[in-house]
Amino acid sequence: MVEFKETRDRNDIYGMLVLGFLFKNQTFLMALKLCVLALFIYGVYMGFSDPGEENIFTQHLFWGLFWSLFIVVTLTTFGRIFCGICPHGFLGKYITKFGLKKEMPHFLKNRFIGIFILFFGWWAIYYTVPGFWKVPLATAWLFTGITLVAFVMYYLYKDMSYCKYICPIGTLTKAYAKVSFTELGTYKEDCNSCKTLDCAVACSYNLNPFSFDNKNSMDDCTLCMDCSSACDSVAFRFTKPSRSLFEKFKFNKVEVWAFILITAAISITMSFHHGLNRSAIADEFIWSKTAVFVQQYIDFGTLDAVGLFAFIYATLFATGIVYIGMFVASKVLKAPFDKTFYTLGYAFAPLFLIGGLAHLIHSFFTHNYADIANGFIYGFGLEVAPVENLASRRDAWLHIFDVIPYIAVLWGYLILAKRMKSFNATKLKKSIAFVFASSLITLYLSTNLYSAYVFKTYGMAKRGHHENHSAAKPVKKETAVMKCTAGKCGGGMKKT
Repeated sequence: MVEFKETRDRNDIYGMLVLGFLFKNQTFLMALKLCVLALFIYGVYMGFSDPGEENIFTQHLFWGLFWSLFIVVTLTTFGRIFCGICPHGFLGKYITKFGLKKEMPHFLKNRFIGIFILFFGWWAIYYTVPGFWKVPLATAWLFTGITLVAFVMYYLYKDMSYCKYICPIGTLTKAYAKVSFTELGTYKEDCNSCKTLDCAVACSYNLNPFSFDNKNSMDDCTLCMDCSSACDSVAFRFTKPSRSLFEKFKFNKVEVWAFILITAAISITMSFHHGLNRSAIADEFIWSKTAVFVQQYIDFGTLDAVGLFAFIYATLFATGIVYIGMFVASKVLKAPFDKTFYTLGYAFAPLFLIGGLAHLIHSFFTHNYADIANGFIYGFGLEVAPVENLASRRDAWLHIFDVIPYIAVLWGYLILAKRMKSFNATKLKKSIAFVFASSLITLYLSTNLYSAYVFKTYGMAKRGHHENHSAAKPVKKETAVMKCTAGKCGGGMKKT
């Protein structure tokens, strides 16, 4: 154990005055975790006590501030820090200390569980029943249920197994954190003479931080920073973005599938449903025609049939094109399919995470900032005027962010080229394999280019897609903020 590290690398965040305090000071981190926990509990409480659509606090706390703003922004920069302050993980460490510490059954030790819960339990419902989970009462029940499951598993099983295998965003954040430009590790010169292994003893996830550098992997590290308080030789370093993806490491199958399924569920489906379906030729697309055809035989009621089939087609297109592309690539490279698929599949990591920043930034300026601010005004009864949007969708300067998806494409191609070095083949064969292995990247690029072409050629639909197909009523921000008793028109807590 090292009690005090006098000299640190220039890129070690712990050696930087402000950032070092923010990421290592245990008093500050504890205060931050308690604040997040308090917001979490209050958001759930508000969902039950004020379940109507005027309660914009619960909706925008969970679906605006936590996801997607904080999680996506931090994953692209510092990595998996949301997991480090997550209320479930924070309380789970205390629960598991007094729990039964059993080994999780083998059938539950399947990282696909969390991804499938997210893919089907959230995104499939999101497109089929728009707005369902964003209703305050549904949000409250959702997180109450997840919390109860998490606490039971923390009590029963050791090593924070819930976070590793069951948590819907656990594997997601673990996979996408590889795109960030920070890494946790240690100083090798100190570890070589260490006999106490305090960094490993302090880890609730039963990880060995001293091995992260050699493995080019942080395993299931959530950046809770407990290890850094146990030994000062732990380092949190700035690195080149996606550095680990440019080098060899032991691949994890579920991580590659997370990239594929999330790209399909978010990036591709939204291009279909929230993008192309707003165009003047929305009815001409296969998902719209399929919905019309099926509705002749099945009554979908208030369900969004177009959204459902956009989701299905996006998933089929994405998974199908990846399978075909990787199969051909494996034949060209004369390599096993699994090795080809899971070695090169990491090139898909930037598509949603980096590419999605364009939509996230647009949304922040056009409504998210105001939604979150007005949500807090409503939730805490603040006597201030409602906050206005920072920009309008018509503001031309917002188009400067439209280049971000193309940066994600170039980033994906670059990672693929670097990972292609893991195969022994001629340059010609690698070039041919590159074309097929990059099929999902090319689909993502083509979708963006085609969307731009459609809107430029045919324009917007006269009536928005969501007005036709959405089963949920939109939340009225103005009504929520201004609905108050006389003399409390700033968004007071006392509501009629």
